[in-house]
Amino acid sequence: MKQCLIIGSAPMKDLSVFSKYDPKNSFIICADGGLDTAKAAKLLPNLVIGDFDSAKCEPPANVEVIRLQKEKDDTDMMSAVKEGIRRGFQSLVLFGAAGGREDHTYANYCALEYISSQGRQGEIVMDHTHIFIMTRGRMLLRQMKGATVSVFPFGTGMCSVTYRGMKYRLEEGVLVSNDPRGTSNVLINDDASITLHSGHAIIFVLDRV
Repeated sequence: MKQCLIIGSAPMKDLSVFSKYDPKNSFIICADGGLDTAKAAKLLPNLVIGDFDSAKCEPPANVEVIRLQKEKDDTDMMSAVKEGIRRGFQSLVLFGAAGGREDHTYANYCALEYISSQGRQGEIVMDHTHIFIMTRGRMLLRQMKGATVSVFPFGTGMCSVTYRGMKYRLEEGVLVSNDPRGTSNVLINDDASITLHSGHAIIFVLDRV
């Protein structure tokens, strides 16, 4: 199995996003109420983890369950992320992680940064949007001409980035947390990239629709 799919409890309107991922080649973790989404999408989880304060259905028989205390330091999603990393997965894709409670959405951005800090690849997938955290290096955006990209500092006051293949150019440009000028760039080439020179950045990629 090459990747870990983690399903959280935030509402998901379009369950077809799961069709892009092969469940037979994925380890599926449901974080509490994400179990209801998995059931609606006809996905069988490998593991269910949480304090079960939001799941409406019971875990399927013969599926591994980790029950957490209600009073704890980590959110259910963060616990699922740590469990995926503990089991050795290098790629973690989070669903049902944005669009619900705003504080939980922000907490899941923090979970993305944690994934990156552990040397793993992570992203949040929601309707027509992919969210990433960069803490180093270069991100390639291939075969996505026409998509919209927004970049902001995350967890820091500034970040320095270079864009390639985008409408609005930036060469080691500084983005600061109190100025949202990183909003709504457009990919004009099939081969584009974002290079992070300093700081940490959160990146939103909106599919062509």
